Amino acid sequence: MTDLNAVPARKPARPHFSSGPCAKPPGYSPAKLATECLGRSHRAKIGKLRLGYAIDLMREVLQLPDTHRIGIVPGSDTGAFEMAMWTMLGARGVTTLAWESFGEGWVTDAVKQLKLDPTVIRADYGQLPDLTQVDWSTDVLFTWNGTTSGVRVPNADWIAADREGLSFADATSAVFAYDIDWSKIDVATFSWQKVLGGEGGHGVLILGPRAVERLETYTPAWPLPKVFRLVSKGKLTEGIFRGETINTPSMLAVEDAIFALEWAKGLGGLEGLKARSDANAAALGKIVAERDWLGHLAIEEASRSKTSVCLTVEGADADFIKAFAALLEKHDAAYDVAGYRDAPAGLRIWCGATVDTQDIEDLGPWLDWAYATVKAG
Repeated sequence: MTDLNAVPARKPARPHFSSGPCAKPPGYSPAKLATECLGRSHRAKIGKLRLGYAIDLMREVLQLPDTHRIGIVPGSDTGAFEMAMWTMLGARGVTTLAWESFGEGWVTDAVKQLKLDPTVIRADYGQLPDLTQVDWSTDVLFTWNGTTSGVRVPNADWIAADREGLSFADATSAVFAYDIDWSKIDVATFSWQKVLGGEGGHGVLILGPRAVERLETYTPAWPLPKVFRLVSKGKLTEGIFRGETINTPSMLAVEDAIFALEWAKGLGGLEGLKARSDANAAALGKIVAERDWLGHLAIEEASRSKTSVCLTVEGADADFIKAFAALLEKHDAAYDVAGYRDAPAGLRIWCGATVDTQDIEDLGPWLDWAYATVKAG
């Protein structure tokens, strides 16, 4: 254990532990990005080629089957998920699962914006709701990995193979970190700024064949903004899933994502990314196990996130955590480690693949020192 009164000698080399935007891939530099497409139209041949290449890389690294389409859309993960909700919900009953702030956001959209009457299945922060309660004759909305609670679904076994409704997975802190059974997923969304460490503003929308069927056979009762429209003359607008984006994308952000995806491919793809995230989560788990003042907000290990790991701090309130995080940032030992504002007071450490395990290990003594310092103060 650490001498709690001594400032640790060794700092994490990259103290970027934010849960979004997350740490850049090791070795990243803006100077390494391809820039030939900058200043060109995204509809020019070079723009379409680079957008298409990003889509192809995502498919390869995610091991996404050909049955599923993948498109780049505006508005980050939020825009992608709301696009799916606004274009597909209302055809049948809806069930929403909420155990953290983003799941609650989808409940609010369904109730207050779309005026639906969903069945809401909730659990407190740190817990997972009873997934056996889900009625798969309805459309089901859930967050695969609760970024603000550190709780995830353990797998896709609870999703009915013979479901009548569609499964909508907000998977933004889950893709590139876990195995996902894509046969169980009709709609998935994510953003580059999470597990890839990419830039914000762009979302990714994945549609399975049952989602496409819904889009082509159902027209919502409410008007759709232009940026949400996925269908033209009763048919899916296929160009969106070939790199012909709905609105103008940042080609610099696209090149940034391509860098991360090529880095991931060089690691061995999904397996390499999972191995790094698993190692990081294990290293942080060891730190927690060795300290009686630290704990996991997610008690059940099977449903504990391996990316956005949320921790409890003995005796801490919001002011304590604010001072704790500020002290670490002042010393360039850890950035952005305070828990989410709506979550119970605690820490949140990103353990996704773009973080180096050595940096997690080097964080432990700094947590000891900051805790002792704030407590003494």
